[in-house]
Amino acid sequence: MSGKQRYFRKLSRYYLWYTGCFGLFLVSVALLEQEGMPRLWIGYLFMFATIALYATIGVICRTSNVTEYYVAGRRVPAMFNGMATAADWISAASFISLAGGLYLTGFDGLAYIMGWTGGYCLVVLLIAPYLRRFAQYTIPDFLAARYGGGADGRGGPVRAMAVGATIVVSFTYVVAQIYAVGLIASRFTGVDFSVGIFLGLASILVCSFLGGMRAITWTQVAQYIILLVAFLIPTIWLSAKHADNPVPAVAYGSLLPKLSEREAQLARDPREEQVRAEFRRRAGEYDARLRTLPASWEAGKMEAQRRLAAVRTHNASLGEVRQAERELNTYPNSADEARVRWTELRDANLARARPPEPHATPFPGATEAESDQRRNNFLAVVFCLMFGTAALPHILMRAYTTPSVHETRVSVFWTLFFILLVYLTIPALAVLAKYDIYTSLVGSDFSSLPTWISYWANVDKANPLVSVTDINGDGIVQLAEFAIDADVLVLATPEIGGLPYVVSGLVAAGGLAAALSTADGLLLAISNALSHDIYYKIVDPGASTQKRVTISKLLLLAVAFIAAYAASQKPADILSLVGAAFSLAGSTLFPVLVLGVFWKRANHPGAIAGMVAGFAVCLYYMLRASPTLGGSAEALWLGIAPLAAGVFGVPAGLLTVVAVSLLTAPPSRASDGMVDYIRSPE
Repeated sequence: MSGKQRYFRKLSRYYLWYTGCFGLFLVSVALLEQEGMPRLWIGYLFMFATIALYATIGVICRTSNVTEYYVAGRRVPAMFNGMATAADWISAASFISLAGGLYLTGFDGLAYIMGWTGGYCLVVLLIAPYLRRFAQYTIPDFLAARYGGGADGRGGPVRAMAVGATIVVSFTYVVAQIYAVGLIASRFTGVDFSVGIFLGLASILVCSFLGGMRAITWTQVAQYIILLVAFLIPTIWLSAKHADNPVPAVAYGSLLPKLSEREAQLARDPREEQVRAEFRRRAGEYDARLRTLPASWEAGKMEAQRRLAAVRTHNASLGEVRQAERELNTYPNSADEARVRWTELRDANLARARPPEPHATPFPGATEAESDQRRNNFLAVVFCLMFGTAALPHILMRAYTTPSVHETRVSVFWTLFFILLVYLTIPALAVLAKYDIYTSLVGSDFSSLPTWISYWANVDKANPLVSVTDINGDGIVQLAEFAIDADVLVLATPEIGGLPYVVSGLVAAGGLAAALSTADGLLLAISNALSHDIYYKIVDPGASTQKRVTISKLLLLAVAFIAAYAASQKPADILSLVGAAFSLAGSTLFPVLVLGVFWKRANHPGAIAGMVAGFAVCLYYMLRASPTLGGSAEALWLGIAPLAAGVFGVPAGLLTVVAVSLLTAPPSRASDGMVDYIRSPE
């Protein structure tokens, strides 16, 4: 038996024991719940047991060896690298938000699944094997060596720009992961959202700070096992409950017609129409205010001041005084702020005034033009996510960790397999949860609302994640009176389906594993780019290996705390942040990566111009078209949503690389030789 086989068997034995022990832990907690253990204790137990587990692996795998710290010693077997990459990939967006997005958008949400899985086909065909053949440490390493240029011909300008792109993309992505950590911790331990963020951060740092890629790899394998079990158990349970079939993909097909029938009933229900009419009326009020700005803002402020003076004068109750003070304090500070806020409220009320869209109908629209626009946006999102996936630095870094090019190709196959185990279940979970809400919650009495609604409504009181308000005063829950945030659905699914609380704790642990595994990889990508590509390659080429690793660890700490602070400000929902990261990655890095492998004529000026053009076009469109970033929805190009800005950035980058390369001198013979080398058989 070879050394590789012995190593693989040893790892397999370790993780089989780990999986068995995790199963015993679940059974033990379930028995403790039956004996009356408080829910809060179960939440703490899951949270801190899993964090302690990841920290233990991080401590065991600590290292200061450069190759171990950057690329796990290049000895991770293909199957385990596939599991680690799948955990790196199945982020908070996939685990927590994707099923919620499908619940809210129906067929349109499938764009995420198609784009993300399709992107791995591009990775295995176009990029990953060639990076492994190159056999260095980071993506900027490859681009600098391929394109050269700069004062000494070592590619300093290209390297610096690639580092900048890596930081921007990875930082945007990691903020979304840390936001998810805070959401989970605050719900299941009762701590404040901001405190929850820094609790999760401690776990992230123990893994990535001490052992770099080596610790992260073996932690991610453990995290994948937890997130897989956490996702499958509640989905299988709901599948058996609603369809008498424990296979979610099969139950999904049998339940869709029933869901469609229920949607049609709700669309015709006169009480639903009554609630929708009230939302249309409220939207009309905000529209009237917007048309008469700034006079409407001034009148509203005077009215809020008058109400506060009136309740104080008439000795009203303390609650009424506090309410009047809150209304005045939260009133827009200027007419411009009022325009933004009232526009958001008008659009939110208009959205709630619409009848439920058929979940299974592709691109529903009132007119053919509206349907065509939704189809175009669907295809644009698929495009952006595919090319963004093929350019994400923290994913491509994993190509360096396998023993050979062949193992890299095989590991991408395993990655797709392990991702699909979850991704084929996500659409089923969305339909199962939706059917449960449409049949069990909708039509029930307000006096007997399930407890999970109040739990989730209190996680973030300023912006409730779940809300149910009796709009028409009939005491019955209508669908239009119920709102749920996409980031909550999966975490709340066990409670929605009436499962034991131990399953809720398990799902929280799975969501935490998904967020932490991705955050680990992203933070390492940023710190390695700064320490290896900036400090070692540009600032201090004579730095010792120990100094390089130490610098990387210190930078990782700094970036982690900055990202945690940014996440605590709740800049946007998880899917929006992730979408922005993918568009920027595809626009900036994909053109230079793929042309660097397959087109010898691509040169240093072309690479610089292509990265600048792709990034600039993508960022400009997001700033121009995204209301969150100060843009306007009226400024859309071809009706494409800002989430899919990469549909303009990627072609701009590709065309610019080609045009500038053809207009300037060809690359050196060394560059041609490098392309021949990475494309030659191993």
